[in-house]
Amino acid sequence: MARTVIPMIHVPDVRATATWYTDLGFTVLAIHPGHGDPDWAMLAFGEGRIMLNAGGRPSAAARREVDLYMYAEDVPALARRLAARVEVIETVHETEYGMRGLIIRDLNGFWVTFGEEVSRP
Repeated sequence: MARTVIPMIHVPDVRATATWYTDLGFTVLAIHPGHGDPDWAMLAFGEGRIMLNAGGRPSAAARREVDLYMYAEDVPALARRLAARVEVIETVHETEYGMRGLIIRDLNGFWVTFGEEVSRP
């Protein structure tokens, strides 16, 4: 029986991508040196995990094949902290399904949504 799912994202440059995500607040848990440049890494965001694997292609598409959805705390504060450093797709907004979200694009063109539940009276 499976316990969890960890997405593996294929990226052109594992080191640059890991650095970009650590600047957002992720932690590098492991990195494989490959043959000179890292070819794999595992990162954490709270309890969430993602893996990065070498071999992805750059893309100019408006949206990539996969999006990441990260549960976060205080999305408005996160948005203020990141505003000048990332490409914002959608500013902080509330959804009809009870979430407050922020959508940004990473350096490889993947959408990353940070969401938190909205307290309703």
